[in-house]
Amino acid sequence: MKKKDDLKLQVSEAILACQDKQADNVTVLELEKDSGAFTDYFVMCSGANPRQIQAIADAVDERLEALGLRVTHSEGYKQAEWVLLDYVDFVVHIFSEKARQFYDLERLWKSAKRLEPAELLAKPKSRRAVTAKSATGKSTTGKTASAAPKKSRKKKA
Repeated sequence: MKKKDDLKLQVSEAILACQDKQADNVTVLELEKDSGAFTDYFVMCSGANPRQIQAIADAVDERLEALGLRVTHSEGYKQAEWVLLDYVDFVVHIFSEKARQFYDLERLWKSAKRLEPAELLAKPKSRRAVTAKSATGKSTTGKTASAAPKKSRKKKA
C-alpha cells in the first residue's frame, strides 16, 4: 500500500510541475496490468512551442529529483516535439499539439482508465469531516449531538 501511495504522490508532483508551466490538456492514463503495459501511468500534456515543452520537461525533472526520483530514460528534449521522461512506474509525455494529435496515445491506449489530474491531486479528507455526526447522532469524538453548544439566534430590529 505504501508503494502505491508513493507512486500517486510522484505522479501528482509530475502533474503539478506540468501545471506550473501552464501545460495544456494535462491527462493521466492508468494502464491495466494485463494489457502488456510496461508502466502504471502515463502523464500527458501539450506545450505551445519548443521552449515551453522544454520548460515543462525541466520542471518535471526538477520537482521529481527533489523527491529523490531520477529519470531513467528521456528522449526528444532537443527537438521538443515529443519529450518522453521515463520514471519506470510512470512515463511523462510532453507533446507539441501537432505531435499529440498525430500520435494520439489516448486512442492507442483506449483500454486504459482515463483519470482527471484532480483525482490524483485530491487532498485527504480533513479531520473535521471525520468527526462529523454519524447516523446514530453521536460524533466520532463520543459526544452526543445534543451536547454541542447552540448558537443564540437574536433577531435584529
